[in-house]
Amino acid sequence: MASDLEKRAKEAFIDDHFELAVDLYTQAIALNPQNAELYSDRAQANIKSNNLTEAVSDANKAIELDSSLSKAYLRKGIACIRLEEYQTAKAALEIGASLAPEETRFVKLIKECDELIAEETGVLPDLSLEKPSTEDVVSTKDVQPVSDPSNQLTVAFVKPKYRHEFYQKPDEVVVTIFAKGIPAKDVHIDFGEQILSVSIDFAGEDTYHFQPRLFGKIIPKKCRYEVLSTKVEIRLAKADPLHWTSLEFSKDYSVVPRVSVPVIGEQRPSYPSSKPKRVDWDKLEAEVKKEEKEEKLDGDAALNKFFQDIYKDADEDTRRAMRKSFVESNGTVLSTNWKEVGNKKVEGSAPDGMEMKKWEY
Repeated sequence: MASDLEKRAKEAFIDDHFELAVDLYTQAIALNPQNAELYSDRAQANIKSNNLTEAVSDANKAIELDSSLSKAYLRKGIACIRLEEYQTAKAALEIGASLAPEETRFVKLIKECDELIAEETGVLPDLSLEKPSTEDVVSTKDVQPVSDPSNQLTVAFVKPKYRHEFYQKPDEVVVTIFAKGIPAKDVHIDFGEQILSVSIDFAGEDTYHFQPRLFGKIIPKKCRYEVLSTKVEIRLAKADPLHWTSLEFSKDYSVVPRVSVPVIGEQRPSYPSSKPKRVDWDKLEAEVKKEEKEEKLDGDAALNKFFQDIYKDADEDTRRAMRKSFVESNGTVLSTNWKEVGNKKVEGSAPDGMEMKKWEY
């Protein structure tokens, strides 16, 4: 029965009915869950259906069941390239190339990864290099046309579901899958640059798959997981200290950094620390006073400056004398002797050639 489903799936793939092919491969896998070829072929159908994270998960499962299956590495590489996981793609393609050195697609795709990695890191590659496409990489030997089966075969297939949740810290995201009583040997987890692939095989149940494309990039080598009695706890090391507004990637969300990021075109400080320097106000005041004293004035400005300096440095009696004499004389007398002007009204004294006149309002 599984072989009949596989034949129908391959035929659906040839006829460009990719979603149907995925469905049929899924039914075949339910009947023969240890067949690496089925997972690899479903990965190919998922790529064509643009189910890229599912394709990576299927390729990982195929590799787990048969590590010598070169086309599983090829399909993982293609899916990861489209997910912009270039380092992960290159690693898979290099292993595949070592298993099938005669397959030229590995060489072309590895070269494409190198170019994309160079662009991502800011080092532009040689533009004269031909950039192959990841489209139309299906080999005719991978599929075989068959005649229509006389009978339609159906298999009841129910995917197990486990609840999951996540929380985050500045440097990591912790994902919890609430799967109780699962043996550690039945849990398979793979980390990509921006993808998490989880498979749980449990006796008497269908395989559980959870493969989200993550909100942000992670550091696969620093990620880890632990299988506990009531849950599977996965710790994802963030590549950047960003706040994830969700676990899964979405074009509707924008990445909000929790750290300050320099604006493009903004001049970076040339000194080691960008913290503002503490102002020495006492020193600044002294410099201002020095500048004021050294300032050269003439005419009325110099005279006013002279009187201001006298008033500023005078004692209280001197200031009282200066105020009283100046006001009572209508600005014509300025005395600094309080004993002289304190007990009498100071009369105005007009300059030579002029006379005092009282204004009437």
